[in-house]
Amino acid sequence: MKSTINKIMILDKSSKILRQKTEDVKNFNSSDFHSLIKKMSDAMFNEPDGIGIAAPQIGISKKVFLVAEDVLFLERFSENKEGKSKRTKNYFVFANPSIKKFSSKKTKDIEGCLSVRGVYGEVLRPEKITVEYFDESGNKKNRGASNLFARVIQHEFDHLNGILFIDKAKNIQRIKHEP
Repeated sequence: MKSTINKIMILDKSSKILRQKTEDVKNFNSSDFHSLIKKMSDAMFNEPDGIGIAAPQIGISKKVFLVAEDVLFLERFSENKEGKSKRTKNYFVFANPSIKKFSSKKTKDIEGCLSVRGVYGEVLRPEKITVEYFDESGNKKNRGASNLFARVIQHEFDHLNGILFIDKAKNIQRIKHEP
């Protein structure tokens, strides 16, 4: 089963591609790569709770994911007087990522997923990480992340290895989604 978002399909947990390891991005200057990034950002931002997305979630087995910049600014998730979110459409691109360091301190928090709608559970993850990756221009980067930013990176990184959060979650709850 798939959900349609402006002709971009977000695959659900039954899709085999979500259980496969992905392939490295080889050409950062290709129109295919930049088109993939655009499709992923459109799909992520068309979901009100979309804060990260991995290429396999739209059916592409490439080692790339996006994280919404808003995870660094939680106040953007609140609504203004008109009832509109203050979210931006800015994001970080992580291509061919590798998590180099994990903190020994771990925290539990509730996670959900655009490919596992209506299901939430507690996942224990390292609180801080260091990730090495390539950005959308093919520049090699290295950055630290903590709290929600680190959690989303780890969640999306798992997608690149065929792992869904429900494989790690405890106290799983199903919450009926309103149409």
